[in-house]
Amino acid sequence: MTAMLRFEPGFHERVWGGRRLASIFGKPLPEGVIGESWELVDRPGEQSIVASGPHAGRSLGELWRSDERRTIFGSRAEGWGDRFPILVKLLDCTQTLSVQVHPPATLVPDLGGEPKTEMWVIVAAEPDAHLYAGLRRGVTREAFGEALGRGDDVSGMLHRIDVDAGDVMFLPSGRVHAIGAGNVIVEIQQNSDTTYRVFDFNRPGLNGEPRDLHIEESMRSIDWDDVEPSLVVPDGETLVAGDLFVVERWQVDRPRPVTDPGECAIVAALDGGLVVAGQELEAGSFGLVPADARDATIAAASPGATATALRITLPAR
Repeated sequence: MTAMLRFEPGFHERVWGGRRLASIFGKPLPEGVIGESWELVDRPGEQSIVASGPHAGRSLGELWRSDERRTIFGSRAEGWGDRFPILVKLLDCTQTLSVQVHPPATLVPDLGGEPKTEMWVIVAAEPDAHLYAGLRRGVTREAFGEALGRGDDVSGMLHRIDVDAGDVMFLPSGRVHAIGAGNVIVEIQQNSDTTYRVFDFNRPGLNGEPRDLHIEESMRSIDWDDVEPSLVVPDGETLVAGDLFVVERWQVDRPRPVTDPGECAIVAALDGGLVVAGQELEAGSFGLVPADARDATIAAASPGATATALRITLPAR
């Protein structure tokens, strides 16, 4: 029997970041403008490390590639390859992120990199917080390319969506997008780190130099038929049920099972504390409940309270 796995977060300074992951969630941030906290990651250049318990010091990737893979991650872990297939982050978007796109799988053989489908759950939103996703109606490839050639701000050619805490956006590979200033977001994504930057508002990066743009790759990757997509409309507790990840949002007001029999689940506490598999999980924290957990239940930390949780699971392949 394995206890819930808690991992050390990996903090990343970003030109668009801030300090709200500390002020909202009490994250122990290093100095600087911290834009991302990588909560669950198995990448060649970065690994989530188990913080405590019998597996302390071991990486997510080490566990995934060990003989314990099925014991910890369940029967659905079969067929996913040699890296844990989901990457989970917290984002503090104090400034607007670059206009960007991720390559569709069909183009990866030509362009290189990896496809990246993702979703955003808005945790906190300042007044006038917004997202850009897809194209405005009437925008053509030709007009967009000409605007880029002139150095215009092409964010005005994207579909702007005003958002509040609780809103959800799904972004398949090929959907051009940008996160507007004022959002704190949980990002759940395919295990990939390929981003083509289209426009970066002519600002310097952290080193004082402009960040690279990827115009040719972006123009090939953008889905030009993706016009004015809508926010996700939840289906009961289910936010997204795709072939890469399944994400549910639970209002936890009573104890209930948190894993499916013989499977693992990632749990994020969004507001209020939780007790997951016998351990406390404070707001802004994440845990992986293994398939063989000795206590695979979830409850609000305070009796009579209600807390919001995200449950992330692997779909069957």
